[in-house]
Amino acid sequence: MSRPLLEVADIFRQHGERWRQRHKGHISLGQLKTMSAIEHCRTVALGGHLLQCQSCQHVHIAYNSCRNRHCPKCQASAAQRWLEARQDDLLPVEYYHVVFTIPSEINDLAYQNKSVIYDILFKAVSKTLMIIAGDKKHLGAKLGATLVLHTWGSAMTHHPHIHGIVPGGGLSAGGQQWVVCKAGFFLPVRVLSRLFRRLFLELLLKAYEENQLHFYYKLKPIEAYQAFSHWLKPLHQKEWVVYAKRPFAGPKAVLAYLSRYTHRVAIANSRLVSMEDDHVTFKWKDYRKKDGDQQKNMTLSVDEFIQRFLLHILPKHFHRIRHIGLFANACRKNNIAQIRQLLVEQKDRSMSEVMSATENPEGSDKPIEFFYRCPECGAHMIIIEVFAYSKKPRAPPEIRIAS
Repeated sequence: MSRPLLEVADIFRQHGERWRQRHKGHISLGQLKTMSAIEHCRTVALGGHLLQCQSCQHVHIAYNSCRNRHCPKCQASAAQRWLEARQDDLLPVEYYHVVFTIPSEINDLAYQNKSVIYDILFKAVSKTLMIIAGDKKHLGAKLGATLVLHTWGSAMTHHPHIHGIVPGGGLSAGGQQWVVCKAGFFLPVRVLSRLFRRLFLELLLKAYEENQLHFYYKLKPIEAYQAFSHWLKPLHQKEWVVYAKRPFAGPKAVLAYLSRYTHRVAIANSRLVSMEDDHVTFKWKDYRKKDGDQQKNMTLSVDEFIQRFLLHILPKHFHRIRHIGLFANACRKNNIAQIRQLLVEQKDRSMSEVMSATENPEGSDKPIEFFYRCPECGAHMIIIEVFAYSKKPRAPPEIRIAS
């Protein structure tokens, strides 16, 4: 795969040190580590290995990746590994894509309290889906879902929201039947939105009462209880955005979607257009434009570009992909086996079809492969020499934050 003409790493290498000096004392350790990792990714600093083709004897140098989850270059292989682990979890049923978004009024509070607010977002979405699905007026069953947190919009502004991939059905109360959604319809969006709003605001108020929230800069005026309550009040009346997309075209499409979506970062290198005169131009999509071409170019100063990218560095150890309900890690394997058996008994699809639907997520005739391929002839390559690293990929940054 050819290298993009411009990468986030190029911007960091050329302007990162100056940016860090300018913002010294206002950068988190996580942000500094991410910048350092991206700057050194696939360079001699992280070591590497010499590969030789077993067929044409072509020799190729490959430098090690930083493996940072915010690095645009490292996500393709990470997504592929995650995808392979998920193949056995697919069911031969309709899948739906749902999106839960918090109002923009909460974005600044979320940025200042990432771990708390993002966790509240996951809990509110999870409870909303489980409660509505469990209601006999809607589905009357226990469902499972894979939830993925994204914190950015197309322009890299702070826009926390959760994407959910949900099968169109669930297990009955006694676990004896697979209950199917109405054809082409998941759950009522308006009902989801109202419950999501209530649960999120209840959890937010609880976090405030337990002194889990911090208020800095322009949010300082709402730190007092009365001011915070007044700030919350309009949010109870506002319409919260919940989106439900029509079913995917089968399990293969679900896996293809997941492989692209689960390991996205704030901006892909492929969206970068140019870097000139201390400005960066990149492609973005204007979703506010309903008619015509939504694709546009945006130009930001390098300072603003780096600032926006670093808005989306997640707290240490925070899990941005979570499985809930039937797909929770502790019980996923047994639940999936049970559901498949029920589907066979209900003659929705034979077991042979179940297996064939999950063998090949991308619709290709080739399985997922992790060995090195020769760029010249496509044959296997083997490692014939290893280079030591001069810098650890997750080492502390070279500059210190002022206390």
